[in-house]
Amino acid sequence: MTFTERELWYHFLKDYPIRFQRQKPIGEYIADFYCAKAALVIELDGDYHGIGQQMEDDAQRTLALQQMGICVLRFRNKDVVKNLEGVAYEIDRVVQSRCAERGTTPQSAFADSSPDKGSSSTTAR
Repeated sequence: MTFTERELWYHFLKDYPIRFQRQKPIGEYIADFYCAKAALVIELDGDYHGIGQQMEDDAQRTLALQQMGICVLRFRNKDVVKNLEGVAYEIDRVVQSRCAERGTTPQSAFADSSPDKGSSSTTAR
């Protein structure tokens, strides 16, 4: 695991009320983090993800996962480092929403899940 993957795992996902898996194989891909209950993949992207072929590869990967019914949530590494709380709130918001769509609403990791708790530049795909 990269430094940012360890940060997100040990400071949030490891103790999240719903199980996340690390380095989960899904088809021909390996997701950084996967939550089966929410059908959600979380990807942490370094700077190289914003250029050329890597952008195309990421888009193709996202499309393939979406065709399997999986939502892909991407965060830049620097967002995790600079705004872990905002990233955590966004993950919780998406998990709650996805689970509600699927007919199960789990307990939130936050006592007060107000939407203005933090901000992060994220893209749910």
